[in-house]
Amino acid sequence: MAREGRDDRSQTVQTELPGLEAVNSAEGPVGRSDQPAPAERKAQPAQDVKLWETTFSRENVLRALQRVESNKGAPGVDGMTVTELRSWLKAHWKDTRVALDEGKYRPQPVRRVVIPKPDGGQRELGVPTALDRLIQQAIAQALTPIFDPEFSEHSFGFRPGRNSHQAVRAARGYVEAGFEWVVDVDLERFFDRVQHDALMARVARKVTNKRVLRLIRRYLEAGIMVEGVKQSSEEGTPQGSPLSPLLANVMLDDLDRELHKRGHHFVRYADDLRVHVKTERAGQRVLEGITDFVERRLKLKVNRRKSSVKHAARATVLGFGFLRRNGRVEIRIDPKALTRMRERIRRLTRRSGRIAMPVRIALLNRFISGWCAYFALADTPSLFEEADQWLRRRLRQIRWKEWKRYSARKRNLEALGIPPPKARKWAGSSKGYWRTAGSPPLQRALPNAYWADLGLRSFIPSYTRLRVTW
Repeated sequence: MAREGRDDRSQTVQTELPGLEAVNSAEGPVGRSDQPAPAERKAQPAQDVKLWETTFSRENVLRALQRVESNKGAPGVDGMTVTELRSWLKAHWKDTRVALDEGKYRPQPVRRVVIPKPDGGQRELGVPTALDRLIQQAIAQALTPIFDPEFSEHSFGFRPGRNSHQAVRAARGYVEAGFEWVVDVDLERFFDRVQHDALMARVARKVTNKRVLRLIRRYLEAGIMVEGVKQSSEEGTPQGSPLSPLLANVMLDDLDRELHKRGHHFVRYADDLRVHVKTERAGQRVLEGITDFVERRLKLKVNRRKSSVKHAARATVLGFGFLRRNGRVEIRIDPKALTRMRERIRRLTRRSGRIAMPVRIALLNRFISGWCAYFALADTPSLFEEADQWLRRRLRQIRWKEWKRYSARKRNLEALGIPPPKARKWAGSSKGYWRTAGSPPLQRALPNAYWADLGLRSFIPSYTRLRVTW
């Protein structure tokens, strides 16, 4: 039944983009040469002979289009939004495909966007145009079946069927096995420092189709638009483009193989690497060895200031940490992640913000659902209960301030079932908002059920539900 739904959807999209269908249906089969491959060279893999046609086949491009649309994202330098892309393709895809086939297509530079990092620094992202996002996504989909099957089992980032939770569970397994010292290797500005020649040499190990290689190279060298000025990109792969995660894994696959050859227990998620060893001294030796390999062989740079060797009780991985309790290793939430959560809740529950409560609760629900979906992996339900108590107290102080005057407070308290004598007494309280929000009278007037009736999705119910389904 699900298969039929996918087929119907694909058929609908094909009808909407007749230009796309016409271009691909006109493609004839690739001719086969009568000349055998030279003896000293391997024959070109069958999957690589038609890699270009596979990349820009109707099915692959439509799948890429659906992925780009679902990911949404900001427009690139041309201002075209993702929602406008489909209608643009109806009129222009045929010409775009011809330009691609003839090698005349030139990607536009990415738009530089700077976002704050959790540690206080800044992360530079590159936003490609909607069309370039589509083409890169199509390339990534065609290359993933070629590269991914041979990637290391210890690599979890941006791979089909793999995710960050699996990486955290693998790390916990190492700690349980006695590898309680963690070597945290920080690759300094990895996405900005990758050398194009070194990266393309690794891509060319499995891809011999020259048109595909040339197009990937053009994306690497497309440049960056900063405040209306185009800057050349002599190294790096823009973080934020659909192709970058796959290229990052291709680049770091040599590191995975080296670590595996040395017999290390490690977890890598994109450029985030943790190696588990049994002693601190071994950790220091491993850090020195990895640093030498990364800088000498991969031509990347290790940030020695941020790289470290820590005991598992103090180390973190992807927002989680570990603790031993009752003889077993449990997963906890990184305190920094809790701090960021509270900062976000504070912004959404500011007393000074004139936001209607239904709108405020909708924003909170969206954040709480996403946060719990990720951090419910932790074995610490008490933290979720504390978050609920704190959140409801912040909402109660907002309500108390909204009522403002004595008469409004008395009237609303009575409407909530508080007897008139007590309502008059509580309405006249001179305590501050936060203290009043935590007092028994207001907790009685605005209990948990009150917020549930307004549609608030609390932390602990979301946590409990997710833990049951896992």
